[in-house]
Amino acid sequence: MNVFTLYLILLKATITTFSGLASLPLVRDELVLHRHVLTDEQLNTAVVVSRTTPGPVGLYIVSVGYYAAGVPGAAAGWFAMTTPALAILLLLRFIGPRREHPRVRRVLESIVAASAGMLFAASIPLARESLNDSITVVIAVITATLLITKKADSVVLIGGAALVTLVAARLA
Repeated sequence: MNVFTLYLILLKATITTFSGLASLPLVRDELVLHRHVLTDEQLNTAVVVSRTTPGPVGLYIVSVGYYAAGVPGAAAGWFAMTTPALAILLLLRFIGPRREHPRVRRVLESIVAASAGMLFAASIPLARESLNDSITVVIAVITATLLITKKADSVVLIGGAALVTLVAARLA
């Protein structure tokens, strides 16, 4: 895949979604379904790798770039991830003094709601790929319950899920 095209696709994903994993539907649609550069398994792995390492949630874009085009693709992913972060400085300069204005506030709330909906939509195909046995279904239900009802630490949840899976594999 052309690295510049990959950069533009990943930039579009990072700019139009306003939060890390909310870009998943766009990335999946473009790179898995239309261009067939990635598989759902690779996309899922990119998300898992980024969730188990320190850094921003949208860091998975770098892994996606790597899967799509090797080291140059990872660089394109990194540039795509950082471009909006740098552009936001200019936007903050403009919005900062106006953020309490009712119209600006409603626009920002709408953006958050749309991002949440996109994130939910992206989780469905990833869940279908990952929830392939009873142990992973139980882990997903418990994790979702803990995240909804308590302020659970994601590192603890990921580590616990890995530990449960290892113990279950040893017992099987």
